[in-house]
Amino acid sequence: MISRTKSEALFAEALQHIPGGVNSPVRAFRGVGGQPFFVNAAKGSRVTTVDGDELIDYVGTWGPAILGHAHPKIINAVKAAADHGTSFGIPNPFEVTMAKLIKQLVPSVAKVRMCNSGTEACMSAIRLARGFTRRDKIIKFDGCYHGHADCLLVKAGSGALTFGNPDSAGVPADTAKHTLVLPYNDVDALKACFAANPGEIAAVIIEPVPGNAGLYLPRPGYLEFLRQITAEQGTVLIFDEVMTGFRLAPGGAQERFGIRPDLSTFGKIIGGGLPVGAFGGRGDIMDCLAPLGPVYQAGTLSGNPLAMAAGIAALEELTNAECGMRNAESKAANAYTRLEHLGATLEAGLRDAAKSAGIPVTFNRCGSMFCGYFTSEPVWNLADAMKADRERFKKYFHGMLAEGVYLAPSQFEAGFLSTAHSEADIEQTVRAAAKVMGTL
Repeated sequence: MISRTKSEALFAEALQHIPGGVNSPVRAFRGVGGQPFFVNAAKGSRVTTVDGDELIDYVGTWGPAILGHAHPKIINAVKAAADHGTSFGIPNPFEVTMAKLIKQLVPSVAKVRMCNSGTEACMSAIRLARGFTRRDKIIKFDGCYHGHADCLLVKAGSGALTFGNPDSAGVPADTAKHTLVLPYNDVDALKACFAANPGEIAAVIIEPVPGNAGLYLPRPGYLEFLRQITAEQGTVLIFDEVMTGFRLAPGGAQERFGIRPDLSTFGKIIGGGLPVGAFGGRGDIMDCLAPLGPVYQAGTLSGNPLAMAAGIAALEELTNAECGMRNAESKAANAYTRLEHLGATLEAGLRDAAKSAGIPVTFNRCGSMFCGYFTSEPVWNLADAMKADRERFKKYFHGMLAEGVYLAPSQFEAGFLSTAHSEADIEQTVRAAAKVMGTL
């Protein structure tokens, strides 16, 4: 059982100074009940709370820590960069290196611009698509999260062909009306939407593997159809790879599924754990950005040298280095082979634990991303995910936390593995799951 004395005192203090006591809503544990714990250190696959408890971490700062926490190469790169200054507001060499790395790893990207968050990257990509096509409407999908820009905080209307409605206070209805929200994995809904809005849709933005409603995968042929219909309609296809980029493969989900979008957005891993974002794609579209074109986008800290240095170190380690496994054959495996192996081992163990406990669980995984839903039905979209037993998940979450395993504090978030996770970490996690599921 982990202790909470210092965390509880910190949270009580935070509530007096920070709305809800947290700087991002999911951290407040509202999805699982109880109070959050506070962390003051992280290393490898584990985080250490202010009360001194060590937890196996499957959140990984929500995706960036693909090499584990405090990787020596990243820490050293940040220290070295900081010796020369923390910010310039002037072009620096790291920006050029990062752009070249992204282009090398993601063939759909001819040019790329750095920014400071995934939200900013998606917001900018949509503005660029609208400026390029001279159209206003966009399509997004239920359960896909692209940051908190006004036009993206939109929920579905009363039918598949209606305009979206604001999903947050402060979002004008006039802004939301340009966003059409469709169910993910539904080809017919896409066909109907394009038919009802001929020549009006500037962009389709999608998480190719949605990781913000738990995790579900595209049905066979779905992304291929999306690529086909957007090309036919002159609509810009935007892959939001803030989460999946450089995680599901060196070239992200678009490499894994063999799809070439027009624009892509990135974040998380390319900052090595520091704030970062980027968007890039076809040269003719990217050249519409100022100072070359009429679409304005700017940022004081864009291309920040510390973030660029950290991200370069992460990408170089991820794509070039061997991965410290024990036997000679395994040492030749690259990071993605290791992540796939760890993911498959975790998946098999958790499936067995649920089966032994007689508890229905649908376990979705794509490489090093995963989510278990307490339901016997397959999960292909948000409507399916909403059928999961959230009360059972709450008990499972707190049970696992008591056993020293930290999962995302919401049924509707993905889990993440890192190359720093060990076979022993997986074994401990599976044992904990078997124990906890036996009590649900």
